[in-house]
Amino acid sequence: MAFPEHADFVIIGAGIHGVSTAWKLAERLKERGEEVEGRIVILEKSGIAAGASGIACGVVRNNYFQPAMRRLMAHSVDVWESDPEGLSYHPVGYMQISSESMHDDVGTIFAQQQAIGYESVFIEGGNACDSYMRGIFGDWQAQNITSVLHEKRGGFSNQTKTMYALADKVEKMGVRIITGVTVKGFETESGSSSVRAVETDKGSITCERVIIGAGPWARDFWNMLDLPKQITLKDLNGETHEGVDMWRYWQLEEGVLVVDPDLGKADDGTVAPVIHVDTDAALISTVDGSTITEDMWGIYYKPDWHFGGIQGGASPYKVETPVDEVQIDPYGPSSPEFVSGAEFAHMWVSALAHCQKRYEGLMPKYHKEASGGIGCFTPDSFPVFDHFHDNATIIADSNHGWKMIGVGHLIADEVLGETQELLEPFRFDRFAKGELHPVSNSPYPWS
Repeated sequence: MAFPEHADFVIIGAGIHGVSTAWKLAERLKERGEEVEGRIVILEKSGIAAGASGIACGVVRNNYFQPAMRRLMAHSVDVWESDPEGLSYHPVGYMQISSESMHDDVGTIFAQQQAIGYESVFIEGGNACDSYMRGIFGDWQAQNITSVLHEKRGGFSNQTKTMYALADKVEKMGVRIITGVTVKGFETESGSSSVRAVETDKGSITCERVIIGAGPWARDFWNMLDLPKQITLKDLNGETHEGVDMWRYWQLEEGVLVVDPDLGKADDGTVAPVIHVDTDAALISTVDGSTITEDMWGIYYKPDWHFGGIQGGASPYKVETPVDEVQIDPYGPSSPEFVSGAEFAHMWVSALAHCQKRYEGLMPKYHKEASGGIGCFTPDSFPVFDHFHDNATIIADSNHGWKMIGVGHLIADEVLGETQELLEPFRFDRFAKGELHPVSNSPYPWS
């Protein structure tokens, strides 16, 4: 099929945001009785789910300290629950298990989940938490735990299966996905900053609207649109900071313990909720008994038959390379620089053993092939969903992406002229206005 000369909607990126936006756009056009064929094109330089969506852990949760994030996540969970089988989604629930320093934060999350009708239970106190967890796992042994927030909704999905199912869905609706196409820049209208055409290595495509859902490559498309590399930011204390980098990168730490995934099931034989533990208990090596850290640490994990074992991760760390010098490609496990190493493996497997006795002595089972990737973060580590130059839309998820399947649906509605209140707290101008999201005591930059 020939490379198209025009499409009404050009979407860049065949990951979770790009394809879910196309999904909703196609549905809305069909509802209006309009033709879809030839009007929506997704451009992808590699393949479907070749970026962050292809290596994502697949966790779906509501657990956020920020009210705007909780509301947005509740909407996204609704989308996941609309077709669990078709989306390869496992609604097993999610557990935030924490030490006392996070008790108040997690209590606030619980209270506001109740306010928005999101089903969860909150267990408080060390003895009560131990009893609750041992009711699920008889070998539970994590220390210094004083609160458990058990979200009855949420869970995880098998990301590759999900992405190919979504791609198949939108292609059947008339959306064209073109892989192996690299976007080189944008041609603007004469006398205007509006995007007239998307320039690629296969030719130019004129369009009415361009939608960018490029994950870690958000920095590059931001630059192509001549948006500011540095911004003025007013923090939560009202102080103004000049020359703040718009983007920064964090190394993502994830891996797999290659054992029978059934090892991670609950004692009653069911698939357990996704487990997330944040604690200030000393972390002791499962290899040699040494102390790995006495600082706050956190991990998450789940049994996963797609990955073939126990899969999860830990807190990311900042990439210190100047932002414009960070090499994103090759991405993920193919990167010569940004992959999880032996230090992560030692920490994560030891943390698994700290939580459950069944994982003691299993360091040799850690999957030694490269894993992980990098995430592109905004100054406050939360997404930017906004419109620029009249007809360019950017979905910059700040690495919250996979679980946010509902964002593409909201973006599609906005592109068709219906402003979405759920997206308002994520506009670019919040940095200058000082309307940042509140910060929790979690060791993660996105919680």
